[in-house]
Formats: sequence, structure tokens, C-alpha cells
Amino acid sequence: MAENPTPRGMIEIVHATKRFGETVAVDSVNLKIPAASYCCLLGPSGCGKTTTLRMIAGHESVTEGDIVIGNQNVTDLPPTKRGTAMMFQSYALFPHLDCTENVGFSLKMRGVGKDERQEKASTLLSMVDMDSYAQRMPDQLSGGQQQRVALARALITNPDVLLLDEPLSALDPFLRTRMRSELKRLQKELGITFVHVTHSQEEAMALADLVVVMSDGKIEQAGPARTVFNEPRTPFVAKFIGGHNVLSGTVEEQSGETAILKGAYGSRFEVKAAPLPKGGDVSFSVRSDRITLTRAKDDAPKDPTEGANQITGVMASVEYQGSWVRLNVASPDSEEFILSMDEASYFADPIVVGDRVTASWTVAESHILDAQ
Repeated sequence: MAENPTPRGMIEIVHATKRFGETVAVDSVNLKIPAASYCCLLGPSGCGKTTTLRMIAGHESVTEGDIVIGNQNVTDLPPTKRGTAMMFQSYALFPHLDCTENVGFSLKMRGVGKDERQEKASTLLSMVDMDSYAQRMPDQLSGGQQQRVALARALITNPDVLLLDEPLSALDPFLRTRMRSELKRLQKELGITFVHVTHSQEEAMALADLVVVMSDGKIEQAGPARTVFNEPRTPFVAKFIGGHNVLSGTVEEQSGETAILKGAYGSRFEVKAAPLPKGGDVSFSVRSDRITLTRAKDDAPKDPTEGANQITGVMASVEYQGSWVRLNVASPDSEEFILSMDEASYFADPIVVGDRVTASWTVAESHILDAQ
């Protein structure tokens, strides 16, 4: 029996490296992106995410390694032969063409007749809710409307893979949220693979079936959004993805599945972990919304050896965020210790800047991180 063909739009990046002179922009990356999935490449500026996207598109050559789309190695193919389309951050609409002509331009370059390309352009404009603006010029459109036209133009060639380079960064927050929903709807409706570059954790969490966190040209972690958030692999992921505090200590003893750590300033931490070598340094994360905050009992410095999984410090800042409040405790145990508290709980007994407080958490809320 013949093997099932590789699904259209499946992407496999195999030991892909990109060098610019002596600079390594992407360092031996391996990644599989399932067909018909929404993948977000997430990371800070300079982490290699856009270069990775451009290597998939064929706009950057691969120094070493391979790019496979479907069942074809496309490493040496030009962009037009890869079954991909790219939507650029700037949208890059032709200012002298109306919306219909912009959307149909790539078909015109392929020799498709005027009637056919106008019909297909109209269909795509309708799909992105821009059919009533078909005859308008780009300078007569808002940023969000231009983005929809650019999206329709990218989709008109019926690609297996749509590549999006920070497509929402130029939009205001309200429109950005709305367009996130539109992108997700279109991806599911069309059933093609979307690969989306972003530096926004919120954007990646909202959109992606597969979140790929990158740093210094390498993949730190790849997985479903919920897994990446709840089980960050490294201190970098925990800090970058947000909502986590990263602490560390030296292993003093191990009792069953619980390790006792001693912090640099004498605090004691208990973490659930497989046997750890005594004397070894361990980092762990604690979600900011899983922490209990109380006022310190008195103004005297707290004995750091009293109790485990708690730190005492001074409230450094309080930021009202609407449905929740972000609290920052200044403590020698952490450069920045953040807590998230729902609005009602905080204002029932508000703690203000300058108050001495104790933050505590249960053993179950500590998540061991890999060393970097």
C-alpha cells in the first residue's frame, strides 16, 4: 500500500542556519509546523524570527540546512515556486492601483485574463469584508483596511502557506484585537498554514496552535500556547512570556519528590522535582497569579529561615489594569517580584506603595526550569 502523501502546507526546518558575515542570525534551527496550523514565531528584536520567516519564503538564502514544504525540499527554489505567499509589515500596496487591481496584480503577472482576475479579486475582497471598497485607492483607506487588502492580495494565488511579518504592529490596540480574530477565522476557513512573526506575547497566545519562542537565533521552546505558558522550559521563556517570577536556590536536601533550596539571601524554597544533586543551583518559576500576599506582621526584618516559599519585601509599585492589579514587591530574593490580583480582591483591602508585605505560594506552584 502506498504511503500517504505529506500534507500540503506542512513545513519542516532542518538544521537551518543563516549567517551574515560573522554574525549568526539563525543557529541550526529544527522545527516542524503541521499543515493547516497557525504558528507564531515569538521573541524580542534580533532573535532570528523574521530571518527564519524569510528563509521559509525564499527571500533569504539558507547558509546551512534545509527548508521542506509538503513533500518538496524548497531550499534552493525561488519564492514563486514554493507555494507560499508573504504579507509584509508595511503592506506595500501599489499607490496607483485601486483595491481590485492591487489584489489581482500577481495574477496579472502570471498572464491571467482581466475578467478572471477581477472575479477572483472580488471574491477575496468579499472574504476580508472589503468588497464595498473595491474601487478605492490605498490612500483612501485606513490602516486596518489597507491590511485587509494586503491580506486578500497574499491569498489570491491560493498558497499552501501564508507568511505574515508582524502584520498587526501598525494598528491601534482596538483594531489589533479585532484583526486577530479575523486572521484566526480566515486561517480556519481556508485550512492553510499560517506562520506569523510577532514580538507580542498576547498576540501569540491568542492566535497560535504552535508558539515558537526564539532567542539569540535559537528556539527556546515550541508547543501549544497553554503548555508554553504553564510549563516554560527555561528562565528566558518564563520571563519573556510574562506572568512568571523566576527564582533560584542551591539544593540543600531532597525528600522524596520535594527538594529544599536555599536562596542567596537565606530564604528557603520547596519545589517538586526529580532527585537533584546536592549543592547544585536550580531555577524555578512561580506564576504571578498563584501567589498570596499579606501584610508583614511588624516592621522588623523577617527571619529568612522561617517558613518556606515566601519572601518579604516592600511594595514598590501598584498598577491598576482594569480587571486586575499588577503589584511589584522589592525584595533581595528577586530583581522584580510581580503579583497579579483581581480588582475586587485588591480593593477590598488595598496595599499601597511602601507597605511591608509577605508573598507566599504552595509547593505545587513552583515549576523547575532547565539551566541556560
